Amino acid sequence: MDRTTTLRCSGELGLADAFSACYADPLRFVRIAYPWGEPGSLRDYKGPDAWQESVLRDIGAQVLQRGFDGVHPVAPIRIAVASGHGIGKGVLTAWLVNWIMSTRPFAQGTVTANTFPQLASKTWPKIQQWTGMSINSHWWKIGASTLQHKELGAQWSVSAQTCRQENSEAFAGQHAATSTSFYIFDEASSIPDTIWEVAEGGLTDGEPMLFVFGNPTRNHGQFYRAVFGIDRARWTSRSIDSRDCAFTNKVEIAEWVQAKGEDSDYVRVRVRGLPPAASDLQYIDADRVYAAQHRSPLFLPDDPLVAGLDVARGGSDNCVIRFRRGADAAGIPPIKIPGEQARDSMRLVSVAADVMAREYPSGDATVKVRQMFIDETGIGGPIVDRMSQLGFGGRITGVQFGSRPPDAHYANMRAWMWSQMRDWLMRGSIDKDPRLEIDLTAPGYEHDKHDRLLLESKEDLKKRGLDSPDDGDALALTFAQPVGPERRQEPERRYSYGFGDRSGGGWMA
Repeated sequence: MDRTTTLRCSGELGLADAFSACYADPLRFVRIAYPWGEPGSLRDYKGPDAWQESVLRDIGAQVLQRGFDGVHPVAPIRIAVASGHGIGKGVLTAWLVNWIMSTRPFAQGTVTANTFPQLASKTWPKIQQWTGMSINSHWWKIGASTLQHKELGAQWSVSAQTCRQENSEAFAGQHAATSTSFYIFDEASSIPDTIWEVAEGGLTDGEPMLFVFGNPTRNHGQFYRAVFGIDRARWTSRSIDSRDCAFTNKVEIAEWVQAKGEDSDYVRVRVRGLPPAASDLQYIDADRVYAAQHRSPLFLPDDPLVAGLDVARGGSDNCVIRFRRGADAAGIPPIKIPGEQARDSMRLVSVAADVMAREYPSGDATVKVRQMFIDETGIGGPIVDRMSQLGFGGRITGVQFGSRPPDAHYANMRAWMWSQMRDWLMRGSIDKDPRLEIDLTAPGYEHDKHDRLLLESKEDLKKRGLDSPDDGDALALTFAQPVGPERRQEPERRYSYGFGDRSGGGWMA
């Protein structure tokens, strides 16, 4: 009879005793809490990967070293892991949550990630999945954003919180003087420094812990300082190469290295777990997006209204139309057509024609779209043709993302449009749509063999587990080319000088 089966038969007291013995041994907890090798999703797995075991051992050793007695506070445990893609950081996050909650009554925790979609669709679902597989899953009530003890509720709980700067108060005031207050940051490289600073306030009593994981997409910020910079002395940090991990896709990684080069920033960040050599691999930083989300909309009276239509390639991709008037891209809501409906090109034409015919309230007036830029790659070409047939030709411009840009410093039109949008975000305003936020901050970049800037492709983003940046591309399309100022229609003026005046008046009348 294996240990897990023995625990199941030992009753609640036996289970509590077994987990009590794991107080300073998270690796032992992981080995006994989950059904390794049993029928189900873990049938072919014997336990953690080597790097995960190493981290868990480090944590256990630090718990023993601090010797928290339940009364006197101890120094925080700070663990930082920078790594390549796909090594199992989310799984380790779930194990740590389950270990702390199962071995420390009245623990209080917060889990966050760089964006809301990452938190809601990747980080928290991993916690839900592994909690459901744990041998003591019946202890917990787990919902869409909280994990609580079934009887003690919020007194013994962990919650998921977005890392937006305006949500920083959610990280404040978390204390557990007789237990453990803990924070876990997923994709920590892009989490604002403000959130780090507020979280530090929750590490002042009890047995506090802070665990941070992520691809090192930036060569500055608190995550960089914790793993590679001046704060390393306060952290137990490590950098992990994806090729050294058991469960990563070695074939895909080899293709990345072959295509990009071992010393490229892409491979440094996505494979080797090292920060970019020259600058951020993340092309548009989260701080720039945050500022644009909170900036008041601004446009001049003669600024034209322009629209960008990003056409879906099928599958889960969406067709998106976004609007911009001068520095304002927040005033008119975007139009989104789900992927399954986007296959009907005539539906797209109908929606686009309605957009071009409609008048939109803007400031004290109503305006029509002066110019619409349509991604004409693939099925977008026929849409451009049909719109011209309907009489919108002068106000429709097709854009090939892969075509030659106006500036030779960029590899293609898509990279150039995103560069224009990136500069504009320093003064422009955007809505707070989470999809737009993650689209703008997701793509990385590199330089090709001609030293031209190349934005990370949609295909490479999907290989990293990210969606196609449809909202981001739609907004970028509004920068495809300059559009002249809106012309105001002057009322017709009639002048009469008396010659042939039919009003009956004469020269001297």
